[in-house]
Amino acid sequence: MSIPQSGGGPIERHEQLVEYLADGCKPKDQWRIGTEHEKFGYCKDTLLPLPYEGPRSIRVMLEGLRDRHNWAPVKEGDYLIGLEKDGANISLEPGGQLELSGAPVETIHETCDEVNTHLREVREVADEIGVGFIGLGAAPEWTHEQMDLMPKGRYRLMNDYMGRVGTMGRVMMRRTCTVQVNLDFGSEADMIKKMRVAIALQPVATALFANSPFFEGKPNGYKSLRSKVWRELDASRTGTLPFVFDDDFGFERWVEYALDVPMYFVYRDGKYIDALGQSFRDFMKGKLPALPGETPTLSDWADHLTTAFPEARMKKFIEMRGADGGPWRRLCALPAFWVGLTYDQDALDGAWDLVKDWTPAQHDALRVAASVDGLQAKVTGINMHDIARETVALSEQGLKARARPGAGGMVPDETHFLNALKESVETGKVPADELLEDYHGSWGGDMKRVYAEYSY
Repeated sequence: MSIPQSGGGPIERHEQLVEYLADGCKPKDQWRIGTEHEKFGYCKDTLLPLPYEGPRSIRVMLEGLRDRHNWAPVKEGDYLIGLEKDGANISLEPGGQLELSGAPVETIHETCDEVNTHLREVREVADEIGVGFIGLGAAPEWTHEQMDLMPKGRYRLMNDYMGRVGTMGRVMMRRTCTVQVNLDFGSEADMIKKMRVAIALQPVATALFANSPFFEGKPNGYKSLRSKVWRELDASRTGTLPFVFDDDFGFERWVEYALDVPMYFVYRDGKYIDALGQSFRDFMKGKLPALPGETPTLSDWADHLTTAFPEARMKKFIEMRGADGGPWRRLCALPAFWVGLTYDQDALDGAWDLVKDWTPAQHDALRVAASVDGLQAKVTGINMHDIARETVALSEQGLKARARPGAGGMVPDETHFLNALKESVETGKVPADELLEDYHGSWGGDMKRVYAEYSY
């Protein structure tokens, strides 16, 4: 979940909302890559999730990272709720999932080095207190009651609201993890094509990265339960957004969409003010019940944009949100997949040619089928395995064209970060398939084997 935004002055004109998004346009040589990933922590002896407080806890993990590796603390009231350093931050998801939001970097080599460093630092602290971390899209065994709600005002408000809308909001908050990448755009036209490709191909990412076949101690019937959870969260702020494919889509249409997303909160003086279900349009008029007579700032607008949860989300950059959290190789493969598809014009054009004739019904059906069947999904003439093969090949083409070397020039480009995905395309198996094979095979139905074999 996003941290509070800052630095925005008063909103005096509707056009400022559009200008805020348009200010994200950057020349290609300034495009960057920001990778985020979440992971579950647990006590190695009990295999129970980490509470916020206690000798083996989220707080102790944050303190250890702060003291041992020179991260600066981020506090909310008296609570340590995050860390920051060199453009990156470590934050907490509602159930204590530990998230790294990486600094904006130029290459996949750099983002993968950042992931490696972070996981090494986490393990150093975790090993000292008998804690492990695991990369899965959904908690394999734990119940809602076993997972503490982290002490953040935003989460207390969301927890209440999620109980009134949809059916899976509280499951999303405590018991899911994702990996995502944030990418730049050069112009409104570039944003439009990237958003269309992003929305259309998120089901492919869901299928390739599907890694949540277990829930509450048994197989759940889905390759990506996390994807199902997001579908049943809150229809007013999730989905495949058919308007993105309309002729008039652009920054203005995104603003109109975001204005119709019900509010969660307003952040003032270090506190979250309850604005659940209220209207940002009313806020613009000074008629917000939570703050009567007050009008919003651009910081409020930036905060509000973080409360929409579609499959791809626009702020001053585009967030690719369709993948389950997973093992190390896929934490690097996810940014490689999307950078290859979107940061090379030929690859982006090729991706658009693949999806431009798909209908809204096909977009929705693919999203469902990907969560159930992974690469075996089929929807009205669209074979997921075939589309995955074509998109991975396009991504590889794009990464070759970028030709960004690593390892001091010893590695000519970023294509090797796609190896895990190329293996999935070749075998037809994604992480969920491997987990299920283990569970029904060598594990003999013993779910607890997942911790030893799949932790970082």
